[in-house]
Amino acid sequence: MYIKNINFILDDFQLKIDSLDLTKNRINAIMGPSGSGKTTLFNILIGIYKPNNWSWTIDNKEMTHLEIDQRQLGIVFQKPELFPHLTTEKNIQLVMQARKNESSDSFQKLEKYKDILRLKNCWNTLAKNLSGGEAQRVSLLRAVMSNPLALLLDEPFSALDVELKNEVRKLTSLVVEELKIPTLLITHDILDAKALNANVVRIQNGIISV
Repeated sequence: MYIKNINFILDDFQLKIDSLDLTKNRINAIMGPSGSGKTTLFNILIGIYKPNNWSWTIDNKEMTHLEIDQRQLGIVFQKPELFPHLTTEKNIQLVMQARKNESSDSFQKLEKYKDILRLKNCWNTLAKNLSGGEAQRVSLLRAVMSNPLALLLDEPFSALDVELKNEVRKLTSLVVEELKIPTLLITHDILDAKALNANVVRIQNGIISV
């Protein structure tokens, strides 16, 4: 995952990244305090903000000019964005259908990751009735089953209490180790990075330091 030539101004804030080469088969944690540029970078990568003349490649595939729905990213937000009146199963099925990821191999992977993320007991539970930890694990499974080129995780543990946070961190690490795809974690918590054995990249005032 290689990013270069971001020079983006939003209101009175400037994000400037000349180049950033991220480890392929390991979690990369972008760390910094509030207002440092983490969310701005995240929004650029998913396609909400569109700087001029920048580049982002994954396995030599140029992502820069693709629309949001073409970028083939698995995204987990701070707050799970599930359809509340659908079950866990239906929430997962929707993304698999949308990404045309319904082969027999895909359903075998689904069973595997459902087991790793301990979701069998809430498979038929409505999303609105899931606990915080369950909902975040469903969000991770949904991202995985979107057949992604890369995973983008935006403060995925920050809303959880300490016990749930530790559990979901461990499960996230297991899943990423299985997937072996580029993974970017946005966080302000060094414990997230340590728990996931992440390659840490620090950001301060819109400037990256490795």
